[in-house]
Amino acid sequence: MKTIASYIICGTMALSVSSCSDGWLDVEPSTAVETDKSINELSDVNIMLNGIYTTMQDAYAYSGRLVYYGDACGDDMMAYSATKRTGNYYTFNFTKDTAPSSFWSYPYEMIGLCNIILTKIDNVDTKETDLRDYYKGQALALRAMLLFDLTKFYGYPYKKDNGASLAVPIVTTVLDKEAKPKRNTVAECYTQVIADLKAAVAAMDNDEGKAFHKGHINLYGAQTLLSRVYLYHGDDAEALTMAEQAIKGAEAKGYKLWTNAEYATAWANDASNGTKGEVLFEIVNTTDDSPGKESLGRLHSPSGYKDICLTSSFYALLNEDPDDVRLKLLVYSSKRAFVNKYQPQDGEDIMDANIPLLRLSEAYLNAAEAAVKTGDNASAVKYLNAIVSRANPENTVEGTTISLDRVMTERRKELVGEGHRFFDALRDGGIVDRHDVKGQSKISSTKHYITKAEKMNFSWDYYKCVLAIPKAEMDANQNMEQNLVYDSAKEEE
Repeated sequence: MKTIASYIICGTMALSVSSCSDGWLDVEPSTAVETDKSINELSDVNIMLNGIYTTMQDAYAYSGRLVYYGDACGDDMMAYSATKRTGNYYTFNFTKDTAPSSFWSYPYEMIGLCNIILTKIDNVDTKETDLRDYYKGQALALRAMLLFDLTKFYGYPYKKDNGASLAVPIVTTVLDKEAKPKRNTVAECYTQVIADLKAAVAAMDNDEGKAFHKGHINLYGAQTLLSRVYLYHGDDAEALTMAEQAIKGAEAKGYKLWTNAEYATAWANDASNGTKGEVLFEIVNTTDDSPGKESLGRLHSPSGYKDICLTSSFYALLNEDPDDVRLKLLVYSSKRAFVNKYQPQDGEDIMDANIPLLRLSEAYLNAAEAAVKTGDNASAVKYLNAIVSRANPENTVEGTTISLDRVMTERRKELVGEGHRFFDALRDGGIVDRHDVKGQSKISSTKHYITKAEKMNFSWDYYKCVLAIPKAEMDANQNMEQNLVYDSAKEEE
């Protein structure tokens, strides 16, 4: 049986990572990293960071499951059928004995690598202090992202009970193989995530951290992620400040929102230092180095597995404005609509598409949401209008009072297919509302096929809005507690 320590040790001992000078984007023979002498100089840190990014590429990680879960469990997208890869999440077809383990194992493997870096990097003797601090900032930011996602998967939203419920173990050291940690509370996890991200932002506040590093998180990505975490945690003033810093800093360095004319095809752009665009952090896949047929590109594409499509209710919402540029991202097959965000670069296949994880658009939406919640309507108008007018230059929210519902509706439209909706719907006490809207002739075959009402309309009180702790972890770790309702519920699917 595997415990958290086993996953981390597997990740640190067995993971092969690129050792070539140009980093993890190149496909060359790899070199295993030995944990007892892995961090002697900055090049060793770079190799280990590349190992984390390589693991993030996996279809069970951020090139697939860790992203599509947030769409399949929500109300804007649905599994094409119950037999598709997204089917079990859309239908919540899992119990305490069948709950997937990859949502647990992959993040903890990567956290283990982050911890090795963070345990040893301060002892590296180097004159390249900016680079050392940037590497440290990456490890902190990635550890925070992973713990944040684990907390969302296994712990109830913070605002449900001010974080009193259990989430996951916080692991900030290199664990012994016999370690059997207990679960921390949601509140404790958020404290750690915020501390790591604040430290990451401070460490990256230098020329290296502000620079463009393809496929690697930098200062502006970390700031945008921190603004998101603050919103989940209810720190709205801090969220506004951090989102504004991300926007101002990123745009000063050449990042910019895609224009209306660029939007439909910009997802396939090969971002570079000279043409940054709006993607602040993405998983970079290549023809020789991608998850293959299990990648998000193929799962979303009707020419691939057509695994996940829009619901009729979201399609109707988006079509309220027939001139919304985001409609140009839709492709149609079998009377269903698919989101074409995971577009391959020139010469690549759909399975090689990059996976944007943090975009400047989100920073604008985070700022708008935080501004509404803090009563700053002028700022809410400013940041929301940038997204609204980009979607359709004929539209504006200038001269209006922005409501939270208005911001969240725009967030749905802008971030669909990027793994946000399920968590956005529940984090402030809202609901996932799955229903069909008739009269959508282009997607007339789209219809929810779930029969249980509790899976069609639910709040954060639905016990399956969190995952069960994997059975292998429960069996191997006597200190581990299951999410309680899984132990008492009558689980008939």
